[in-house]
Amino acid sequence: MLKRTLLFANKAILKTENNQLLIATENREASVPIEDIGHIVLEHPQTFISIPCLNKLVDHNVAVVFCDEKHMPSSMLLNLDSHYIQHTHFQNQIKASIPLKKQLWQQIIKEKITNQKTLLQKSNKEFTPMEYYARSVLSGDTDNREGAAARYYWQHIFEFEFTRERTGEYPNNFLNYGYIVLRAAVARTLAGVGLLNTLGIHHHNKYNSFCLADDIMEPFRVMVDKKVIEIMGKYQDEHLTSEIKLELLSVLTDTVYFETNKSPLMVGLITTCQSLQKCFSGDSRKIIYPKLWN
Repeated sequence: MLKRTLLFANKAILKTENNQLLIATENREASVPIEDIGHIVLEHPQTFISIPCLNKLVDHNVAVVFCDEKHMPSSMLLNLDSHYIQHTHFQNQIKASIPLKKQLWQQIIKEKITNQKTLLQKSNKEFTPMEYYARSVLSGDTDNREGAAARYYWQHIFEFEFTRERTGEYPNNFLNYGYIVLRAAVARTLAGVGLLNTLGIHHHNKYNSFCLADDIMEPFRVMVDKKVIEIMGKYQDEHLTSEIKLELLSVLTDTVYFETNKSPLMVGLITTCQSLQKCFSGDSRKIIYPKLWN
């Protein structure tokens, strides 16, 4: 089911009653069925949200994202008990062998580089080196083809000289916001299928609570890149306005394509995360990623 993503960029009061999210702003009052919500982004510092409301949202596996004083997403609230046999899936994940993790990481990086290659191709940019990088990814990506591909990709994807940095100049701010939104969606879905976000396949920073989400989202990053290119062609503003944030949030409803069907990204993520769960349980050896273009 396609879930709604709500952005609160202005002052609001959020409460709950009869499984409805009650929204009160200076100009109007509204309500939304909580079961229809997938993600909430709380940006305005004077937003009030009640504890019963937070509990109700968590019970429905809604990812609640909180922003800092710079209006950038900085933290997230997720359900800690979102699957009926969560303990079994945790155990499978913890016991996953190193060879399996290396094979899964190889799949992830091949998919990521292939998607980057396709975006370059569709943007009428030279993409031939990316084919070699994707083809030569080893188990565990021990030769760091991901890094080599990234250097080429970022040098060619825009019409101007660009350095990809978390705190860099425009359009890094657009990319960073989009990636955080994507990360929240992946983390929510992983929790929903009973996997532990903290325990990654490749990422393993002890200060990172979403290592697994950071792993699984890698091939989907190109969807944010594509959206940012569209935004740059549509808006002249280099700042993250509310309109641009809404455009970036819309990545979650963009269409992805599987062999027999198509779906919005936030729905397609379920197939990908469930396939990962099967890899940890021994029922499969392949993560199912969708195609990002028809």
